[in-house]
Amino acid sequence: MKDLSLTEKFLIRYSDCDCNGNLKPFSLLNFFQDMAAESAERLGFGYSTIYPQNLMWILLKYRIEFTDYPQHISTLTIKTEPRGYNRMFAYRNFEVYADDKLCGRASSVWALVNSQTLEIAHVGQVLANNENMIKFEPHETDLKFGKIPVVSRVDYQHVFEVRYNDIDVNKHANNGNYIIWAIEPLPYEWKHEKKLKNIDIIFKKEIKCGEQLCVKVQQIDACTTLHTLCHAQTNEDLCLIKCEWA
Repeated sequence: MKDLSLTEKFLIRYSDCDCNGNLKPFSLLNFFQDMAAESAERLGFGYSTIYPQNLMWILLKYRIEFTDYPQHISTLTIKTEPRGYNRMFAYRNFEVYADDKLCGRASSVWALVNSQTLEIAHVGQVLANNENMIKFEPHETDLKFGKIPVVSRVDYQHVFEVRYNDIDVNKHANNGNYIIWAIEPLPYEWKHEKKLKNIDIIFKKEIKCGEQLCVKVQQIDACTTLHTLCHAQTNEDLCLIKCEWA
């Protein structure tokens, strides 16, 4: 079987780490996005192929698990592999290595969306002639996406405005920003003393420059938090996140 994987080493800069030397989740999600974009481009279903067709890739879900959260590292190696498509969705996995040791894995779900109508396109039809876009076949090693309930009790809350710097080439907020907004309302002590163990993310709706979002956080127990990000004006859910901490 043809190897469709891509592996790259990232230099971890001072700005990629928090005050404890932990890799910022925002930086990790940006590494994932950059790897996914480069991989798709190399395999013939990236930006240069789909943009002329008024299409764009939209990230729908993440499941991320860490055996040892990256801390005090100078480089990070990430491997990504497209897992093919199933009906309307495409799947992609990631492996994260620190000092050549596997420290985290992620699975993701993507959709092709018409940039003008926002309707979901059929991946198999759009990329029917691309031999690298294969049918999805489940593996035992694939991570299982968890269910994320909406916050039922608000323990922490904050309102943010989407800045110009937050938007990407699709003209809406970059997916990496959602983890910044989600975690920010938590107390300093919580963020300072704990490290992320598992993350589930569901992206539901876009938000654009100048609009506001409200982040509501519920502490389920000593190691679990729920985060609902909603549009401040319409109250529509934009993103649901569940974090498990160690």
